Formats: sequence, C-alpha cells, structure tokens
Amino acid sequence: MTVLLKGGMVYQNHEFVRADVRMQDGVIAAVGTGLSETDAQVVDVTGKRLVPGFLDIHTHGAVGVDVNAAKAEDYEKICRFHAEQGTTGWLCSVLTDTREQTLWCIEEYKKWKSMEHKGSRLLGIHLEGPFLSPQYKGAMPEHLLQKPNLELVKEYQEAAEGEIRYITVSPEIEGMVDFIPKLCEQGMAVAIGHSGADYDTARKAIAGGAAASTHTGNAMRLLHQHEPAIWGAVLEDEKVYCEMICDGRHLHPGTVRLILKTKGLDRAVAVTDSIMAAGLPDGNYKLGVNDVVVVDGDARLTHGGSRAGSTLTSGKALLNLLEFTGRSLEEILPLMTENPAKLIGVYDRVGSLEEGKDADVVVLDETCRIEATYVKGESVFARQCEA
Repeated sequence: MTVLLKGGMVYQNHEFVRADVRMQDGVIAAVGTGLSETDAQVVDVTGKRLVPGFLDIHTHGAVGVDVNAAKAEDYEKICRFHAEQGTTGWLCSVLTDTREQTLWCIEEYKKWKSMEHKGSRLLGIHLEGPFLSPQYKGAMPEHLLQKPNLELVKEYQEAAEGEIRYITVSPEIEGMVDFIPKLCEQGMAVAIGHSGADYDTARKAIAGGAAASTHTGNAMRLLHQHEPAIWGAVLEDEKVYCEMICDGRHLHPGTVRLILKTKGLDRAVAVTDSIMAAGLPDGNYKLGVNDVVVVDGDARLTHGGSRAGSTLTSGKALLNLLEFTGRSLEEILPLMTENPAKLIGVYDRVGSLEEGKDADVVVLDETCRIEATYVKGESVFARQCEA
C-alpha cells in the first residue's frame, strides 16, 4: 500500500520544512515537494507537523497489562494503546523475576512477533535486573536479586534470539565493573541504575561500556558536593544517555531543565516507565510480583510506599517537556525519537524521517497533540474529530 502525506511540515535535521512524505511497502519512499500522487492514497495534512514515531525504551505495561505476566495477545493490547500516544516502537521492560518467568516472558514476546499487528511495534526487550543493588531495589523483589551470571545472560539472549537490546545493572555489585563489557559483547546496551555506586565505581562502569542511566535521579544515590556519586558521574560524562521520567513527580521541572542543560539535547532520553495502570483510573494494580496502588495518577508500592513506575504516556511526556523547559518542539523531539534509537542501536531504521527508513510517522496538531499514527506506512490510529 502506498500513502502520500501531502502538505505537512516535516521534521528533518532538527527543523520543520514543508514537504510531502510518500510511504510505500512499509518504508519512506520519498520526502520532498510535488511528489507524484499516482497509485497512492493521498492524505491532506496541510498545517500539521509530521514527526518520527516516538520510541519508549522503558515501559512495564499499560491498559491493565503487566509485562511480567503478559501473553502475546496482551502485548498487542499495549501496542494499540501506545499507538494512540504516538509511540510507534517500544521495548518491553521485564522487571526482575525468576529465571522461569523471565524465559516465559521472552517466549511470549517471540509469539507476539509471529502475530499480525495493528499498533506500535515491539523492538526488543529491556531487562531491569536481576543484577541490582538491594539497597536501591525500588520495586525489585530483593530475594531475586543476584550477582553477575554470564551463563544466565547467555541463556536469556539465546532464547530471545539476540533481541534483548537493553539491560539495567548496578555498578557496585561485586564483579559488575568487569561484567559490563561482557554484557556489551552480548549485544546489549547497558544502563546503570538502582544503585548506590560511588563516583569512581560509576566512572569505571562507564569506561567499561555503560551507555546510559536508568530513570536518572530515581532509585540512585544522589549528588553531594563532596561525593558526586553515580548521579554526578552520569551527568558529567558526555557519552552517557540519561533516561528521564517527565511526569512532574519523578523529577521536578527544574531538575529536568538542569539535566538538559548539563547533558545537552542529544544525550537525554524521555521514557515513561509506565505500569499496567497507564490509561486506566486510580486503583490497585500489579508491577511484577508487587502490589501497587495508584492515587491521583501516582503509582506506589502498597507496602512501603515507594514509587513504582508511572502512569505516564509518551504523548503526555511530550507536552510536559514543552511546558517544563520552554524549549521548542524541534529541540525536544530528539529525546523521544533519535536519542533512544541511537542508544539501543536501531537508528538505521527508525528515529528519523529519512528515505529508506521504516515509515513510522506521527501527525501532530497545532497544540502538539497526536492526531494520527502510522506504523510501517499503515494507519494504526486516527483521532476522531469533533463534529
């Protein structure tokens, strides 16, 4: 099927230019003016902004589905919800669990891949653990945390057919600094987090290949003027990407501005860290083995009260970032498109609107709200206009 999005303002090279986008056989066939309408379904998007589909590399679920308990058809429910939020690609984040349950999650992911889809796409798997610090475990079940185990990682990656793209570890665990290069060799982008690591240990982890910081500022030792700790290390290093949960709860808007000023716009990644409650009312939910209660949209563990993920969506994160920072849409978009794609190694096919890349396109209205979403050139969401 060929679709021509005609007359929009297209986001390319960090600016908007008036152009048409021709999508054919799942990829972007051409971007330019005066493109042929022959054999194409023409969609008039005059006055709208066309941007790359959003990528969410850290999410545990939505609309009543928890990734750790999700069957293949449940993944599809999340995919369809994400499409409404402008997310065209995501990683299913598996919370620390038993070996058996983790392998089950991987098998269900593979089953989803063999299904027909009508929503956003799963681009791979994110393992949040099990090699994490008990002191900063957050919602991680402490009895399932463990020291580095290469055989277990190889088993998971082999079962996933190489599609575990991202893993979160704590640098201070015994043997972890030497283990990080081995994780990189398994084809995983390594993030450090859930950690009380001191500055020097965090720096060694980064030197060994750690490329990102998981939900920066949350579940980690905080910066002190005499001891910068892990947070200071990831803010300082120009190579490290910093995840940010921009819901106004996990990070104060001033902290968001500070991270961006410190890291620059090319090393920040907006994530939702959403749980199964995203898209649903307040109430009682699950996050892996944990019981969670959501009050006023704020998700916390029933026992202990620690924050447990979020109810954030990518569409809302975009609006929050624009409000929190006062920056332009052109400046903010890389946090949700280009940067996560580069971090997990998929920028060759998603993350920007270029000829030959997957035709994952979001149409934004004048208020930056999602009007339509295309995944591989097919319409997977179109907002109903009011009469």
